[in-house]
Amino acid sequence: MEHENLTTVREFVLLGLSHSHGVQSVLFSFFLLFYMAVLPSNVLIILTVWGDSQLGSPMHFFLANLAFLDICYCSVTLPKMLADLFSNPKTISYNSCMAQLLFLHFLGAAEIFLLLTMAYDRYVAICKPLRYTMLMNKTVRCTLLGASWGGGLIHGIILFALTITLPFCGPNILDNFFCDVRQLAKLACANTDTVELLMFLNNGSVLVVCFVLLLISYAALVLKLRAFSSEAKNKITSTCISHMVVVLVTFGPAIYIYVLPFRAVPMEKVIALFHTVIFPLMNPMIYTLCNKEIRSSIGRFVHKYSLWCGLFMKHFGVNK
Repeated sequence: MEHENLTTVREFVLLGLSHSHGVQSVLFSFFLLFYMAVLPSNVLIILTVWGDSQLGSPMHFFLANLAFLDICYCSVTLPKMLADLFSNPKTISYNSCMAQLLFLHFLGAAEIFLLLTMAYDRYVAICKPLRYTMLMNKTVRCTLLGASWGGGLIHGIILFALTITLPFCGPNILDNFFCDVRQLAKLACANTDTVELLMFLNNGSVLVVCFVLLLISYAALVLKLRAFSSEAKNKITSTCISHMVVVLVTFGPAIYIYVLPFRAVPMEKVIALFHTVIFPLMNPMIYTLCNKEIRSSIGRFVHKYSLWCGLFMKHFGVNK
């Protein structure tokens, strides 16, 4: 293959977040503590939803899958970033770089499609409550979830296919902490105008179309609220606010980075850090904090297994 013959770069150098050893130590401590604190919280949400029969609604089903998806998404870049904070130089092999690019965009797009699915679920629950059980039965929700993952996979494969055909035979330095498709295109030793345009259209169409559809769905819900009582309005508003917060923190950075043409943007690494590490782990928690039912279930789950652990430790101590 022609691009394999032209590609002589076997690894890329990542400049990372900082060159200062002191700053790197602080960043390592912060992100490691953040990962160790927030990751178990997302696992707890998944275990609670799957272990509590009272949380069998489609909303909770999608929330558990969002938590799982976000754990996978942030794990694509965070472990490598933590390891690189004490590495000099910070390098990533060509194959690992391509794999990171594939999974990053696959999981990121799957999350976007899942948020769209969750918005549809809320629309049906509020606007068509009498038909909600039928319209969102187990088959439908599994189909929607599969479509979200499938759409994300197609999106990731397209970007992966466009990138892997590019020849890399010169500079191999990426001014980032992960393999960014925009910067990779700039390093190729060939005319990449067409490829960049296709990448831009691929990212832009997914982000803009999904964001507009989400705005339309929530606007329809706001208009529908006028027909509800004050108590129902408060409950629905609380749920919708948590959804909108997650939508904004997910789409805002993504649109800022990927919808603009292929050029450097201010604070790009900082925005990318929040988009790939901070916000994904926080998204399920935002939903949880605004949902009294899930908070109560988590409390019961923790209390139940704390008692079991206590009995086990007591028994273990006696036997010892």
